[in-house]
Amino acid sequence: MAARAGMAPVLLGTSAVAVAYASAFLPGGAPGWGAWAMVLGIASLSVGLMMLGASRQGRPLGVLVWPLAFTFVALVGCFGVALALPATEVAGARLWGGLPARTALILYGIGALPALVLPLVYARTFRTMTLDSADIERIRAARRATESTASAGNP
Repeated sequence: MAARAGMAPVLLGTSAVAVAYASAFLPGGAPGWGAWAMVLGIASLSVGLMMLGASRQGRPLGVLVWPLAFTFVALVGCFGVALALPATEVAGARLWGGLPARTALILYGIGALPALVLPLVYARTFRTMTLDSADIERIRAARRATESTASAGNP
């Protein structure tokens, strides 16, 4: 169920990125919408891949929907604001946390913010969303079967 839901943003994001790259070959260079297609494509593709990685067979994503939505908004928002800012960065311009505005948005908003939120949510939901006792027993049984096969082959 969740894996299917993750495929839609992956396909849409991949298509948007491909269209953005293809727009660079248009006569007259890349149009303005090409950069925005790239922003939406990167955000959709990233969140879709996270959805696929977090999905469990037969289980919904549950509370993980919220941090994934936050990540999408953070990616689109920070990339979008960085893209929309006027190109007025000159020596002596105001710095955000010691960096030019666009660089700060990318590093802090796209790098640090999701890197703080996603691991905390994953840690809080690990017991309920990751492996349950049936999964652990299935892994142990597979390991025992592999070990017995390997020992049978060694005299």
